[in-house]
Amino acid sequence: QVQLVESGGGLVQAGGSLRLSCAASGRTFSRYAMGWFRQAPGNEREFVAGISRNGGSTRYADSVKGRFTVSRDNAKNTVYLQMDSLKPEDTAVYYCAADDVWTTGMVLTAISDYDYWGQGTQATVSS
Repeated sequence: QVQLVESGGGLVQAGGSLRLSCAASGRTFSRYAMGWFRQAPGNEREFVAGISRNGGSTRYADSVKGRFTVSRDNAKNTVYLQMDSLKPEDTAVYYCAADDVWTTGMVLTAISDYDYWGQGTQATVSS
């Protein structure tokens, strides 16, 4: 089992940047595909970005492609989400998720793919 703790959220003006971090417990972090999701008030939780076990493969939602970058440091048990050129519509609670996968290059994009979730961190973008 793995526990996930997000950090790095906050308030930023449109056009600014935030870097979210997700620290995972345990010694098997490299077995997990990782993902970032977000949920805005009144909306369903949606996929933002995903990264494979070794960091070699990534996927992004169309709404963030070219602006957000997902990465991971397996030595630090941490996955990151660099968010640039932020827009007010990026305002949401951002969640980190993990799932133990066999395939090294697999990237998971569905909520149902993930077994483990963090508590979330709020990111607010003002206009």
